Amino acid sequence: MADRQQTEPAPQWWSRPEGTADSRHDGVPAPRPETADAAADGDGDGKDEGGRNGAAEQAAATAQETPAQETPAPETPAQETPAQETPAQETAAHEAPAHEVRYDPWGEQPLQVVDRGRDRRGFRLWQVAALAAGTALLAGGIGGYVGVLAERQSSTRLELPQAAVADKGRAPDSVAGIAATALPGVVTLHVRGAKSSGTGTGFVLDPQGHILTNNHVVADAKEIAVTFSTGESVTAELVGRDSGYDLAVVKVSGVRGLRPLSLGNSENVKVGDPVVAIGAPFDLSNTVTAGIISATGRPVTAGGDKGDGSDISYVDALQTDAPINPGNSGGPLLDARAHVVGINSAIRGADKDDPDRQGGSIGLGFAIPINQGKRVAEELIATGHATHPVIGVTLDMDYTGDGARVGDKGEDGKPSVTAGGPGARAGIKPGDVITKVDGQRVRGGDELIIKIRAHRPGDPLTLTVLRDGRERTLGVVLGSANGS
Repeated sequence: MADRQQTEPAPQWWSRPEGTADSRHDGVPAPRPETADAAADGDGDGKDEGGRNGAAEQAAATAQETPAQETPAPETPAQETPAQETPAQETAAHEAPAHEVRYDPWGEQPLQVVDRGRDRRGFRLWQVAALAAGTALLAGGIGGYVGVLAERQSSTRLELPQAAVADKGRAPDSVAGIAATALPGVVTLHVRGAKSSGTGTGFVLDPQGHILTNNHVVADAKEIAVTFSTGESVTAELVGRDSGYDLAVVKVSGVRGLRPLSLGNSENVKVGDPVVAIGAPFDLSNTVTAGIISATGRPVTAGGDKGDGSDISYVDALQTDAPINPGNSGGPLLDARAHVVGINSAIRGADKDDPDRQGGSIGLGFAIPINQGKRVAEELIATGHATHPVIGVTLDMDYTGDGARVGDKGEDGKPSVTAGGPGARAGIKPGDVITKVDGQRVRGGDELIIKIRAHRPGDPLTLTVLRDGRERTLGVVLGSANGS
């Protein structure tokens, strides 16, 4: 039976290397298995491989063929022989199912397996922490990259928080409200003379196109161009000017939609009142500045470049700290109701001999009171000339004492008090020192002229006169003289 079993094909699990053929001839039975003792005594010169492997092959074959022997057969003594009870076969039969080692004699890996101990399961704490940190860093990096990439590829643009569009209207008495009301009636003048050119400001007086400005802006002008706040420019012609008041009127023609400014009353102006100045400082048109009335009745003289005094301006000015610079001359000084209360005319800088003298505003600006400007403008429009109020006396301008002294002699040897003039009728005599006008003290000849020119011809005045050490009060009615 054992021979018959060995002639059967090899077991299913026994695989041969590809290309290896069985070297046995047909009909030659396989070698019988050796006993366990013989296999154990085998040496290493091929006998070990043949004997040991042969025993293993026979044990495996026997284990595979055992189920086939369960077929009923006549019980014979040969079957009772414990051929399958050999130690080698029993060991192979038990070990094969237990370890399930299917040994390939032609394989490269050895049958033996080294036991390295039990594998450690789980992670240590530091490993978990390191893994978590690495995961967080990786996730953060990926998230940041994706965010930046999404932002760059996004079609929406970045918008910062911003207040919504509010009502653009402003209170009428605010600086913005005053400017909005007055700017359409303010103009910039570009003047070209025979030897020089300059820039000034003016404002519209009436629908006929008359514009009021300063005399020193248009003096000796050959060409005058007027530019409105809309940017439209037209040529203008000179109507009249007066150097004594530093005022002039020009006129534009063919312009529709003129916006004359409303004239206020300079007698209502008080120190501390808010004011707004509009002009073109350094040719910067439509510039708006704000301040207050710093003082009233400031005696200011300007001009005098000719040397004979014919171009000196005497102004009983309003003082303001609203910034005024060259180019503001002739522009309006407005009150809180956008009414013109003055004409910006002069600024006070450092002394001419001071090397650090400033050419711009230092917070001392002066404006001609609109009451005086209105009268002069009316006369210039009507006749081309303005009249000056006078008292008919010649003053000693070299007098250094307090007050204004009447000279001993007039020009060209004429009497210092004009015969039949307002002063002569009031009783003024040569050598009298006039110390007050309507109760207001005067400190010099210029200040007396300014106080007189602040009035109209025909206005009555009260003069305080010092004569022979005694003060006396004299009443005078102002006369009139043609201006230059």
